[in-house]
Amino acid sequence: MASSGRTPTAVAGEVGLHPTLLCRWVRQYGAGAAKVEAPRPPAAPFLKPVPVPTADQAAEIARLKRECDRLRMERDILKKSISIFAGPLR
Repeated sequence: MASSGRTPTAVAGEVGLHPTLLCRWVRQYGAGAAKVEAPRPPAAPFLKPVPVPTADQAAEIARLKRECDRLRMERDILKKSISIFAGPLR
């Protein structure tokens, strides 16, 4: 604003801000003001580091995955056998 010779109202209108907000930003972060780092938003709770499973936990996960695969296969076999024994719909 100062370097371009335009009023805060004109600049705020161009960028879609309220003039009061723009003036506050210029005072807070503008030329001649002390360098103030913009506040960082708090870290999102879903971005927390994921703990690495222990060896026992990894073995249990592998066992459960094998069991899940076996159960899926059994379910698919049962679905196919139902369709075979039910025969065509009349």
